[in-house]
Amino acid sequence: MTSKLVHILNAGRTPYREGLNLQRFISNQIIENKWKYQNVLILTEHEPVYTIGIRTNNYNKEDEERLKKLGADFYKTSRGGLITFHGPGQLISYPILNLKNFHQSVRWYVGKIEKSIIDLCQKYDLEAEITKDTGVWIEGKRKICAIGIHVSRHVTSHGLALNCNTDLNWFNHIVPCGLEGKEVTSLSKECKQDVSKDDVIPNYIDSFEKIFDCQTVNIDKEEVDEIKRLSKE
Repeated sequence: MTSKLVHILNAGRTPYREGLNLQRFISNQIIENKWKYQNVLILTEHEPVYTIGIRTNNYNKEDEERLKKLGADFYKTSRGGLITFHGPGQLISYPILNLKNFHQSVRWYVGKIEKSIIDLCQKYDLEAEITKDTGVWIEGKRKICAIGIHVSRHVTSHGLALNCNTDLNWFNHIVPCGLEGKEVTSLSKECKQDVSKDDVIPNYIDSFEKIFDCQTVNIDKEEVDEIKRLSKE
């Protein structure tokens, strides 16, 4: 069962660059088999940032400067998907998993990510679903969770962004994930009450364990701080 043991690294609120460095450091350690951890689930929340994926080619320097003037960072990334926003009030989950310990299929992995969020939404009496478009949706028209992943040598990175009590006005300045005419929503908006990231984390971990058929254990704060320090070197 140790191969399906997932260590949870709660990074707190981080700038996007720090989150990228953390992912790269951990994924490299796992790929090179240098570490005592075989699978790590990074949980974080970012400072405001707009990110674009590898398929985005219609955002130029002018667009980048326009978005930065709103007070957000802007990054091009190696994940799949188009432009989206990350910021306070979102639960960001970066599973750094060695798929050799689970199932060596990217399609299987994406399906499990989607099902974990659908299962989580059921805990809030929300009927979430997938559509022909990426992510997880409420009633097929309101996007509650963005998904964009990367896989290298069977090790996953990037992941999902679940809107908990996010300020949705940030999405008004872009076409989220390139989808015209679709809304973005949050758990708070759908539940008509404040639902914070910290409220959601225990439920998310429960759904993650259930859907991935794994066990989780927390990495203690001192070690988290040391891993964060090493990732900056």
